[in-house]
Amino acid sequence: MPVRVQTEDFDLTSEVAQLRARNPAIGAVACFVGTVRDLNDGSTIASLELEHYPGMTEKALEAIVGQAQRRWAGIEVLIVHRVGKLAPLDQIVLVATTSKHRGDAFASCEFVMDYLKTEAPFWKKEETEQGARWVDARESDDTALARWGVASGNASRESS
Repeated sequence: MPVRVQTEDFDLTSEVAQLRARNPAIGAVACFVGTVRDLNDGSTIASLELEHYPGMTEKALEAIVGQAQRRWAGIEVLIVHRVGKLAPLDQIVLVATTSKHRGDAFASCEFVMDYLKTEAPFWKKEETEQGARWVDARESDDTALARWGVASGNASRESS
């Protein structure tokens, strides 16, 4: 299953081993693991809570996988995204891609992560010393996605 949304942590080594076992012809694996910051926008983070709409979120992540597979033929993609309350330095997300060659693995992994940051329906709330605050979309994430020729839904909502 290329997409999982879960509360429990994941093990990078076993996730990559399972992904590699699906296709013995792969020559490259690229991975990104995102973690909870302990400091953001000048505030110490006590916790991060991630919310989502079950079903809708998985469909959106599957669409991201589909976009990547159309751009880079022959790649495999895995997305594991956690939800619920997380502590600083906890793992949030794993994006892993495989291909015959490293260039496609690196590029597709970066594309999936850029796409996920702007288009995946997750809502993040940080608990800080000053209280709880929702994390807004970042313009830098929209810019990262735009370099792939994709306009972010965040950008279109901001301009309307």
